Amino acid sequence: MARRKIIIETIGTIYTPFKKIKGMPIQPVAAEGVKGHIEIFPEYAKGLEDLEEFSHITLLYHFHEINGYNLKVKPFMDDEEHGIFATRSPKRPNAIGISTVELLNIENNILYIASTDMLNETPLIDIKPFFGIFDNRFDTRSGWLDKNSDLSGNKLLSDNRFL
Repeated sequence: MARRKIIIETIGTIYTPFKKIKGMPIQPVAAEGVKGHIEIFPEYAKGLEDLEEFSHITLLYHFHEINGYNLKVKPFMDDEEHGIFATRSPKRPNAIGISTVELLNIENNILYIASTDMLNETPLIDIKPFFGIFDNRFDTRSGWLDKNSDLSGNKLLSDNRFL
């Protein structure tokens, strides 16, 4: 199949306390209790119906402050290089991020969330409800990350390697 260009329109904006990339959490687990909100553009508000019944949602968003990419990177949680697709590095051929966050409340077109690990004013691409029975996997391997037993403290915060 030939390559194609895909145009994706954003559906809203994610607001968080993080104004700079350096020092922010790199995964929702490192952002426990950090609150933010999402403003869904009014023309998409009807699509939020019944979402309030879910405890968690998965967000797809654009890494809007990232430019370019590398096919080999040294991820935040390791000191060795790995192929980009074996990491969650933000410097990707398509700068798309994914995070599962806690949904606290919905008021009109505003979603209040917790465990936010994205930069303030991040463009939102899509929302998926989190289905625990389908989305959790228990018999898994985590590749190079399995050998890294220290995933605490600064290992879960961004630094300047992808600026």
